[in-house]
Parts: sequence; C-alpha cells; structure tokens
Amino acid sequence: MPNTEGAKKTLRASKRKVVFNLRRKNAMKKAVKNFKELVKTEKLTEAEKKIPQIYKAIDKAQKRGVIKKNTASRKKSRLSSLLNKAQVK
Repeated sequence: MPNTEGAKKTLRASKRKVVFNLRRKNAMKKAVKNFKELVKTEKLTEAEKKIPQIYKAIDKAQKRGVIKKNTASRKKSRLSSLLNKAQVK
C-alpha cells in the first residue's frame, strides 16, 4: 500500500489508465479478429472496407502507448499482406 499522498494519487491515476489502455487494446484486438474472420470467409470487399477502421484502432493504441511503434507497423503490414494474398487467390 502507498504511504505518501503522492503515491496514493499515482495509484489512483494508474488504475484509471489501466481501464483506458485495456479498452483501447481490446478494441484493436476485436477489429483485427473481425477482419481476419472476413478474410477467412472470403468476404474480401467487406474486409477491404474495414482496413481504415483497423488502422485507426492500431494507431490509437500506438499513440496511447499500449503497443509500440514497430509493433503497430508490423500488425498493419501483416494485415495488408493477408488481404493481398487472399485477393490473389
């Protein structure tokens, strides 16, 4: 348990940040999962329309510090290559 007033305040702030960060991370994961499901079921036009929403969720997670910059870039790259490979088939 924190002893000083400053430590108590930091603990309260940390608890609030955890909620926001989990919300952002879950939104990103949900968007990616839905996209992969669309590609798997070969609904490529719908998947292509979802790309901007997914990129937005990933970028917001990166901006808030939930994921790192290179992780965000890697996720976006892999998702776009997944869509491109599905379109070639």
